Amino acid sequence: MLKNIPSVISPEFMYVLLEMGHGDEIVLADGNFPAASKAQRLIRCDGHGVPEILEAVLKFFPLDIYVEQPVALMSVVPGDDTKPTIWEDYRKIIRASGEKFSDFEFVERFAFYDRAEKAFVVVASSEKALYANVILKKGVL
Repeated sequence: MLKNIPSVISPEFMYVLLEMGHGDEIVLADGNFPAASKAQRLIRCDGHGVPEILEAVLKFFPLDIYVEQPVALMSVVPGDDTKPTIWEDYRKIIRASGEKFSDFEFVERFAFYDRAEKAFVVVASSEKALYANVILKKGVL
């Protein structure tokens, strides 16, 4: 056991974070996301929500400062009147992490799926909120 590692970060999860390089992307997926069918690598975080995972990951994970928007969200599908309040939670968590952040990139649903298929890893959560999927682009130290 190590000190100061959040319990949501398993040994396998930490290993994958360490393997990632500059520009690689990680998807933090909600419970509705087709994680198993989209992932090249899949990490399961059953029983945990995306905000908890995001906060834990940002303790170790630098965001890419060389792109305008290193954090992407899945856009609400046109005609869906859902107003994702979880996005404000993400904004607070990212700002509290100290990472440079201006605003989110919004990605159309199927383009988000395509991007997830190319991501270094997809982390499957038990998050119940709709449109709670996040893509983070790794930066440098």
